[in-house]
Amino acid sequence: MADDGRRGEEDAGPGAAHHVFVVMEVLLEKLKVLNYEEEVLMKHNMKNLSRHYFVSSPYLASNPGEQFFMFTIIAAWLINEAGRPFTEPQEYDEPNATVANILAELRAFGVKVDFPPSKLKSGSGEHVCLVLDRLAEEALRRKGFSFRRPHYPTETTEEESVMEDDAELTLSKVEEMIEEPDDEEENVMDLEALKLRTTHTEAELSSKPDEILESTVDASEWNLEVERVLPQLKVTIRTDNKDWRIHVDQMHQHRDGIKSSLKEAKSYLDKLQEDIGKTLEKVSSREKYINNQLEHLIQEYRSAQAKLSEAKERYQQASGGVTERTRVLAEISEELEKVKQEMEEKGSSMSDGAPVVKIKQSLNKLKQEILQMDVRIGVVEHTLLQAKLKEKSNMTRDMHATNIPEPAAGPFS
Repeated sequence: MADDGRRGEEDAGPGAAHHVFVVMEVLLEKLKVLNYEEEVLMKHNMKNLSRHYFVSSPYLASNPGEQFFMFTIIAAWLINEAGRPFTEPQEYDEPNATVANILAELRAFGVKVDFPPSKLKSGSGEHVCLVLDRLAEEALRRKGFSFRRPHYPTETTEEESVMEDDAELTLSKVEEMIEEPDDEEENVMDLEALKLRTTHTEAELSSKPDEILESTVDASEWNLEVERVLPQLKVTIRTDNKDWRIHVDQMHQHRDGIKSSLKEAKSYLDKLQEDIGKTLEKVSSREKYINNQLEHLIQEYRSAQAKLSEAKERYQQASGGVTERTRVLAEISEELEKVKQEMEEKGSSMSDGAPVVKIKQSLNKLKQEILQMDVRIGVVEHTLLQAKLKEKSNMTRDMHATNIPEPAAGPFS
């Protein structure tokens, strides 16, 4: 099967793409030989397969689910017909398992499978046709059936079946007599000799003087001679289907048939036309009556339609204003939320005592630092004062040392 499948790919001829159509037609003939209509289709209440049912083509309608189920049913039946037990798959069985079982049985018949099982899940295509074809061959081989070359019977027409008289002269015999003038048959007329004899007689007659000729042959003997020679002078023309006369006769026959059929059909067509005309008149009159009866309702409906259109227009205008106001409301709401958030933050800060405590702590700290600074300032002032006094005392002493002699040493020296 794989070799057959690769053969079309290797040849790559102009008919390689249509090889699967031929395989499908041969497969259908094999299934008919195996009587699949009664054993499969009638059992499952299915319709007959078309000539190209399992062919995958964009020009053919396809139903993958139905085709796959049909493929599994026929494959299971063919495996059983080939002598191997196989359980008939159900519609809701696992597709991968079903395909694997079919390929396993195919390998058991000695067929080499060199394509993935997924090629069969679509239910159509070259591999589906090849699998069924090989299974059908195995089933036919088990039944002992084999195809033979056809024997075509020789076609016999009614004209050829009629027994012709041996003495009857046909156009073919005339041609044979012209081509073979030395034929030894006694009943065949020699046209050349007859022509020469006629020419010789005319020459003799032309050489004789003009005179009244009188027959010396008896009339009865002349009639007997005519009756004897008459079958030999009869010429029959065989009818040929390609002859234009036959085509003309057929055209006349068809024309007569068309005329007779036209006469019969014309009466029915005239009657049908009359019935259709009456029905149209009834429909038109009924339509007019209905229109007259429903005129006021139509007017009300039109006024209601006009009001509805006006209301829709007002609604659209109002919807535009509502949309604008909704946008403004959203902006105001957003600003309001911001103000509320700021107020909450300020309120929380005002109610909270932590800042006051911090301020008091800072004041106390500042007071302590001020006291420390005052102490330091006092110390610095005292130190500065001592330095000034010392410097003043030194200046005074120096002044006294230069102007006043040193006093005598006293008790305070």
